[in-house]
Amino acid sequence: MLPHDLCSKIQNAFRARHQKISVHHNTQTLGILSILLRAGFISSITRGTIAGPSPESFNTAKESQRRIWADLKYRDDQPVLSAMELISKPSRRVILDTQGIKMICSGRRSGQVKPLGMGEVAMVKTSDREHQWLEAREALQLGIPGEVVCRAR
Repeated sequence: MLPHDLCSKIQNAFRARHQKISVHHNTQTLGILSILLRAGFISSITRGTIAGPSPESFNTAKESQRRIWADLKYRDDQPVLSAMELISKPSRRVILDTQGIKMICSGRRSGQVKPLGMGEVAMVKTSDREHQWLEAREALQLGIPGEVVCRAR
């Protein structure tokens, strides 16, 4: 699943007041969802199949049947995540060095990337095998540059 598909699917699920969503299982989807989990936008992530969240059946399922199930989070009957937008696009990838990441994290614009607001997170895809998907502030802390894929608020 491509990042723009994932962003629109999550946003639409929150707007439709769904409790859970299922998305195709791959490292990119898992990376973005784990950042959303750590940031508090979703309440849990479970591996499963098309039938439902079940880690036991995930291990025996075919690759095409594997899914990641995410529980969406609401506060006072309002979605916790109000918007998700793509920063990098297939036609224009946005790769920032540590200085560029520092600028967007500290409230300044870096090229075409607007600064992060309060409670906002940006997902960074790095070339580091150990830390492939990081939130922008984590990438800054570790001093790892990367592609800024999307943001959520």
